Amino acid sequence: MINIKNYKFYLYIIIILIISMNLANADKNFFPEAKKKFDEKKLEESKFLFQRNIVFNPKDAKSYIYLAKIFKEQNNDKEKEKNINTALLLEPTNEDAMFMLINTELDKSNYSAVKDLKEDFQKICKNLCDKIKFIDNSLKDIEPKNES
Repeated sequence: MINIKNYKFYLYIIIILIISMNLANADKNFFPEAKKKFDEKKLEESKFLFQRNIVFNPKDAKSYIYLAKIFKEQNNDKEKEKNINTALLLEPTNEDAMFMLINTELDKSNYSAVKDLKEDFQKICKNLCDKIKFIDNSLKDIEPKNES
């Protein structure tokens, strides 16, 4: 037979443990430290911290953007694009991520993708609208492929 007093005591202990575990994980934001390391050009340390931040804050688009910047510096295009696309999935109106994707497509000379992305970028831009001229000028340098 279960003693009601023991049941209440164990329930109380479980509730306390759950609350304390949530409070312990609540302050797991490594972004400020990761950004500081990034600004200091300590790319491997900042990459580790951004990845660690994503473990605790998987919807932090800024961490994915900075990881993309690190992978760009390390000439790892596959990981760069993966992180840009993840940031855009989380925040489709993120200007930085969209502009980074446009630059990636410009590097590939992908005229139609840049043209489509530019239209989307114009709809969302607030702070980086001055980059539209750069995109237009870059489009002039790319020959349209299979355009009719």
